[in-house]
Amino acid sequence: MPANPLESRSRRDLLRGVAAGALLGRTARGAATPDRPNILYLHSHDTGRYIQPFGHEIPTPHLQKLADEGIFFRQAFDAAPTCSPSRASLLTGECPHNNGMLGLAHRGFSLYDYNKHIIHRLQPLGYRATLIGVQHIARDPSVIGYDEIIKTPGAHAAVVAPAAVKFLKSAPKEPFWLTVGFQETHRVYREPGPAEDQRYTQPPAPILDAPETRYDAACFKATARELDRGMGEVLNALEEQGLAKNTLVICTTDHGIAFPEMKCNLTVHGTGVFLIMRGPGGFSGGKICNSMVSHLDLYPTVCDLVNVEHPTWLQGKSLMPLIRGEATELHDELFAEVNYHAAYEPKRAARTRRWNYIKRFGDRDHPVLPNCDDGPSKTLWLKNGWKDRTDPEERLYDTFFDPNERYNLAHDPAYAAALNEMRGRLSAWMKRTDDPLLRGPVKAPAGAVTNDPNGISPHEKPRPA
Repeated sequence: MPANPLESRSRRDLLRGVAAGALLGRTARGAATPDRPNILYLHSHDTGRYIQPFGHEIPTPHLQKLADEGIFFRQAFDAAPTCSPSRASLLTGECPHNNGMLGLAHRGFSLYDYNKHIIHRLQPLGYRATLIGVQHIARDPSVIGYDEIIKTPGAHAAVVAPAAVKFLKSAPKEPFWLTVGFQETHRVYREPGPAEDQRYTQPPAPILDAPETRYDAACFKATARELDRGMGEVLNALEEQGLAKNTLVICTTDHGIAFPEMKCNLTVHGTGVFLIMRGPGGFSGGKICNSMVSHLDLYPTVCDLVNVEHPTWLQGKSLMPLIRGEATELHDELFAEVNYHAAYEPKRAARTRRWNYIKRFGDRDHPVLPNCDDGPSKTLWLKNGWKDRTDPEERLYDTFFDPNERYNLAHDPAYAAALNEMRGRLSAWMKRTDDPLLRGPVKAPAGAVTNDPNGISPHEKPRPA
């Protein structure tokens, strides 16, 4: 039998978790059962892996506690480092060019078929689907198919968390799928407080250490603190109402943080996400999973947990063989894509344990600046000539010796074999999934609006696609 891929906590940490385990063992008040657990999909905006459990000096104690009690996935990736496409892929189990979410929902992009949303797999089993806060896969959330949409005056933690707490205190009488989405940590960030001293704040990995970027990073820390506070309120209510034992918590984000060359980019800084799961089926014990996993794997995992057949369109793999210790890896390759964010920027990527290969399509060879959210770090980059830098058609990164994916090896003859292998993997995936990019530029749907790729800011006036 393969070695268990889950890394257990130390004995001290296990003893520390006894009290938490007792709390999780309370009798659930809802109608959920081990075969039909409640499911809480708790998600954030633009957080990447910049939370405390990854070792960053960004205090998120409630997310740390969740990791201490559940399974923490250190090598989780999205299917697209942009907002709506990432969420749509998680919730349909299909990559964006197959599910139709090629751009942002509020700009006129949508799923081809909302019946592929995971709630439609669960509702025939007796689940009641409720939405609170951010969803970002439909301009009109009523088309998704939720049984209940609880409206809040905004989508920040200050209003979303209390609404979710109120729902949990209502003693749901049916097993539930509850989506709780927070605007944090999307820009505009909160101002840093005394706990976020910008003088002693480290900017994220791809960003120069300068006063402007330290201030920007301190603002992110303040916003992450608020995200954690809101998520903590929801998680505490789950426990206080005795629902934790029979609730699978799926806690994640859509993509990397909104700094230059992070969000909307296909390096690890854009596609790397935090993923913490806790609940029945083996998702407990404060273990670490080092296996490479994808957001696409969550849909088939839920199917296995509730004992329902996988729909034919799924492109991920269930996490259960990892959780049960039957496998050490699920994937030898993962793929990601960008089509539209604020502007059109067609890119594809293939990732293995050793390599990340990124291919840019089309004839544009400069950064698409509207696809980076405005902020102090972007302003500093622009002042120093970012607009005039070139964007190579191909990138190849050795993720072992270059984990920050900064040194492009695509034109080094010493890496020709690796380059050809990764080209082949990407080409085969694009053909296998009938990627429309193989037939030329991908058109936006009628009614969608996009920015000029030659612009500077996503806030410039968009135009019909």
